[in-house]
Amino acid sequence: MDKEALARRNQRLAEARHKPTPKQRLRNGALRLIAKAPIAPQRAKSNRLLIIRPDHLGDMLLTTPAIKAIKRGRPELSIHVLCGPSRAELLANFDEIDQALTLPFPGFGRGGVGRVNPWKLALQSAGKLRRIGYDSAIIMRPDHWWGALVAKLAGIGQRIGYDQPGVAPFLTDSRRLEHQHVVEQNLRLAEMLTGIPSDDSIKLEFSLQDADRDFINRSLAAWKIGSDKPVICIHPGAGAPSKLWTSEKWAAVADTVAREYDAAVVLTGTAGEAAIVNDIAAKMSTAAVLAGSTSVGQLAALYRRSLAVLGPDSGAMHIAAAVGAPTVTLFGPADPIEFAPWGDSGRHLVVVSDIACRPCRILEWRDDEMANHPCVREITVGQVVGAARAVLGGG
Repeated sequence: MDKEALARRNQRLAEARHKPTPKQRLRNGALRLIAKAPIAPQRAKSNRLLIIRPDHLGDMLLTTPAIKAIKRGRPELSIHVLCGPSRAELLANFDEIDQALTLPFPGFGRGGVGRVNPWKLALQSAGKLRRIGYDSAIIMRPDHWWGALVAKLAGIGQRIGYDQPGVAPFLTDSRRLEHQHVVEQNLRLAEMLTGIPSDDSIKLEFSLQDADRDFINRSLAAWKIGSDKPVICIHPGAGAPSKLWTSEKWAAVADTVAREYDAAVVLTGTAGEAAIVNDIAAKMSTAAVLAGSTSVGQLAALYRRSLAVLGPDSGAMHIAAAVGAPTVTLFGPADPIEFAPWGDSGRHLVVVSDIACRPCRILEWRDDEMANHPCVREITVGQVVGAARAVLGGG
């Protein structure tokens, strides 16, 4: 199948996947009925706000500018965030957040997390939130019907979110979703609560800790990388196979930038991405590997030390942007208009292939061969090297 025919095929499949299934339509009908049921409201004023964000690392980080805007506009509020179990580590770094409540959200588990009954968990979670007490809730993920349901069942008086199927019936205040960056989408919801338009003074930032800097300095020293040696990081892993590039191409890029900038290349990744990282390292002339050995804060400290960070669309690239490191991000199925690293576009370059079905916004193609979805793999070494030179000042 030629490239144009493959793109047309994938566009048809993507359009079909984006249409609500009979099961989803039935669920949304049930949610509309549930939303009409009388639910006892919380009566006591608490000055507490609940932000519901079920997503993974990058999405959670992209929520923090909105949280800062809320705290600036409504400093009297105590801000709680309901997040996934591994996100509390990230949120502990933000003084604006008073408490992170963790929950294994239905549908957001990775790595073989067991299934939970979403309806039973909704009732249990709503009961716990009711006992804490909240005046307002913001459902930050636009399509998160489950979070909107929980906020309603918990009797939270003001429920803010986007006017999306399954979500809108549970909201007291809603906005139409627009095609813009997630940071901007989140800030629009914050504005509904505070009544204050956002401005350029709200930044995506992640503060570093001295202990994390010290850890990175020791780790680099163990790889014979001195404090005066330039460092370029590559984070090749991502949350979906459709986002991955090839080991051979990453090795070629790494050896090129190491030679041209007399830099040490450091490969990063989670413990689950160690096989990918080690495969790339084996194909390189020389590399330092810090996969699976860093916390979020330590990874941030390493990226702050780096000349640039390269990788596919993942949470790591948002961490790099949040600490001021230039980035080169490879995009395929996801939309860079919504998910590119936030900041100066001259310091955060996006690289894409020219296949016509991109972005399909479908990350998982479990019922199809990955060979049919080459949007990232078609990106060339020359494209990435050129983008790296541009952000490193040599392009």
